[in-house]
Amino acid sequence: MNPASVGFQCPEELAEARRTVRAPKRSTGVRVAGRRWGPVTLVLVALNVAVGIATAVAALLSGGNPISSFNSPLTGQLLTAPVLIDQGEWWRVLTSAFTHASIVHLALNMLALLLFGSELERLLGKGRYLTVYLVAALGGAASLQLFGSYLGGVVGASGAIYGLLGAFGVVLVKQKQDLRGLLTLLAINLVISFLPGVSLLGHLGGLVAGAVTAAVLLWAGRRRALAVAGVAVVVAVLLVLTFGGLR
Repeated sequence: MNPASVGFQCPEELAEARRTVRAPKRSTGVRVAGRRWGPVTLVLVALNVAVGIATAVAALLSGGNPISSFNSPLTGQLLTAPVLIDQGEWWRVLTSAFTHASIVHLALNMLALLLFGSELERLLGKGRYLTVYLVAALGGAASLQLFGSYLGGVVGASGAIYGLLGAFGVVLVKQKQDLRGLLTLLAINLVISFLPGVSLLGHLGGLVAGAVTAAVLLWAGRRRALAVAGVAVVVAVLLVLTFGGLR
């Protein structure tokens, strides 16, 4: 036995205890960021940034200034426009939501995505949060397809992000929280949407689609089959509006 501060210790038992104690796991920067911001939000930001870098490089290679504009042949291949959708280039509905016009455009959208997306991911859960984001992006495209300039091209994640704001409002109503702060923010952003070069239609379409999708998911609650069916109906309506040639 070895003398200790209180009593005695058995050497064999002490050695056995040391062998069985596990060293604490070290948290990597990615793991810490995932807990802070949410893994889905970080993946969405990473995708937007990756596409932004690709279009900036393409702008530089084509003789442009990537600091002020991402306009390039690659951007032209990814943006959405009613005339291109009608020609069967359906993928633009999705790719345009990850393409931006400039560094400032990208930075503002990613800041909003981190602030609101991470909170909504925590409230809704990963799957439902991603569903709201993607359906809102489709809602923005549907609005542009129906009411936007037929030859005009649009880029940006703004429609999806406005959808997150709409969903956040629905969550606050469900929780009976104060909506004044969110409504003030929405009012300011809608005023900004009237500025030249900003897509008001894409913002409104995303806002409505995100709010409706969140309402369906919250109404369905834990009934997964009902949630899937409800979202499927919303998506089907948006697909018909986007690709049904209703313009």
